[in-house]
Amino acid sequence: MSLEEYEQAGGYQALKKALREMEPADVIRTINEANLRGRGGAGFPAGLKWSSVPTGENAPLVRYVIADADEMEPGTFKDRMLLAGNPHQLLEGLLLAAYAIQATTAFIFLRWEYTQARAIIRNAIAEAKEAGYAGERVLGSDFSIEVRLHVSAGRYMCGEASAMLNALGGGRAVPRPRLPFATVSGLWGRPTVVNNVETLNNVPHIINRGGDWFKGLSRCKDGGTKIYGASGKVKNPGWWELPMGVTIREILEEYAGGMRDGVRFRGLLPGGASTDFLLEKHLDICMDFTSVQQAGSRLGTGNMIVLDDKTCPVGMVANLMMFFARESCGWCTPCREGLPWLANILSAIESGAGEPSDLEILEEHIQLLGMGNTFCALAPGAVEPLRGALKYFREDFDRHITEKRCPWS
Repeated sequence: MSLEEYEQAGGYQALKKALREMEPADVIRTINEANLRGRGGAGFPAGLKWSSVPTGENAPLVRYVIADADEMEPGTFKDRMLLAGNPHQLLEGLLLAAYAIQATTAFIFLRWEYTQARAIIRNAIAEAKEAGYAGERVLGSDFSIEVRLHVSAGRYMCGEASAMLNALGGGRAVPRPRLPFATVSGLWGRPTVVNNVETLNNVPHIINRGGDWFKGLSRCKDGGTKIYGASGKVKNPGWWELPMGVTIREILEEYAGGMRDGVRFRGLLPGGASTDFLLEKHLDICMDFTSVQQAGSRLGTGNMIVLDDKTCPVGMVANLMMFFARESCGWCTPCREGLPWLANILSAIESGAGEPSDLEILEEHIQLLGMGNTFCALAPGAVEPLRGALKYFREDFDRHITEKRCPWS
């Protein structure tokens, strides 16, 4: 949408409302009331993150807000649609976040490969600035904000918030220690808020219509709608905006159209490549943060990768592990050494060169690379599909080893 089309659809009314009728604290309170949880995978409440930025006389005057548009999770493609389809909606959400925390500069950290979105976003920033929605004294108010587009160097690691801050600051994309939090000491040591693209796209509508309206869109405690997706051998792969808490079965059967003719459903990764497998018995689970976690996986990005009975689960996991091993930043030993080892073992099993002892090594490394043993969540996320595959498809691994070949080849 162009700026004119976005304005005709009600665009930038939320920004005008916030600047003319609301204090920054009112914006944060409204987002808290809406129970907007981060749509990048972690599900952290957006309002709570914004409210943790230091305020008062002694707080740093320079603050930053960043839109995380470095979408590189395999199987995930929701932000790409938002970036290219409605760039001003993202910009308005980013500007509202900047106003809420009184940021001086807003960044859009964009995945390098999104070349179409790059041109569209760059043009939208220029349009917004010319119209007075960004720059000095926005819409005649005392609020000023500079919006910058930063194109990533093209590594999966940049999607991790602290590594993104290092990359944006001109350093190597490696994770930071967990403390202090970025909202206290982020980009160049200043308070910084990082939100996913989809998260920010919800903000203008919440400010326009209120927190209760947003919560009313959902079927669960998590507020609003969610962009769900499905890829794999389904009849209608794609993405759909649906109430938060819709069931897996509804997404898979009503929107994705069910499985293609000639194949049967076997399992799925519910939220991108770095989530655990769910089976047919889980299809009536609600796709919200709590329900999916209780089922033993994570909602993640909400974009499902569907496994069918004609696709080798060992080969599927081996392919994912090769990706994660290649994308490791190498900052900590478990991830740097462990992921390539797992990738090599899985490749050997898939090619028929596996040994029974390999399965013990895989099981051991799932624990060694678990959460708390690495600097960031890359390796723990990478082993999640492996954990589920060994749990639910163990006989497939055994057949590869005993038959010395891939049964699907």
